[in-house]
Amino acid sequence: MTAFIQNLPYGRNTNRTNFELVITERRGTCSSKHALLKRVADLNRIPNIELVIGIYKMTELNTPKIGSELSKNALEYIPEAHCYLIIEGKRTDLTSGRANIERIASDIIIEIRIEPDQVSEYKVDYHKAFIRNWLIESNSKLNFDQIWSIREQCIANLTA
Repeated sequence: MTAFIQNLPYGRNTNRTNFELVITERRGTCSSKHALLKRVADLNRIPNIELVIGIYKMTELNTPKIGSELSKNALEYIPEAHCYLIIEGKRTDLTSGRANIERIASDIIIEIRIEPDQVSEYKVDYHKAFIRNWLIESNSKLNFDQIWSIREQCIANLTA
């Protein structure tokens, strides 16, 4: 099942609270794919699998498909929320066949364990709060809406 999910294309589902749509829509994001896999593991009582949100410094180097959005806006990075699994203590990214958690491992700022039902609202709220705090701490000249818009363009570039 993990290979099947991993090989589905990256793309947002029509309803981010129903991660079972990964199967029917034959696509998913890091959140929906990993939440589905964690739910299946829990239902089958498979131990030692944790669902994680990792906030990392998304750069044009560690996430090359985002394009030049950051440099165009004089940003070194934007904190991005990425979901993945920790299986028996090892970070595992099954977002796509090309996913490699090692590309971002040294840029992870914080990791928190979550439940599958938290990948929609909670993840987004946590991510937005993190960015708001980051903007204050970094004395950024950009506001939240500007940063979120740049981030959304980066994410859109991932699927282009």
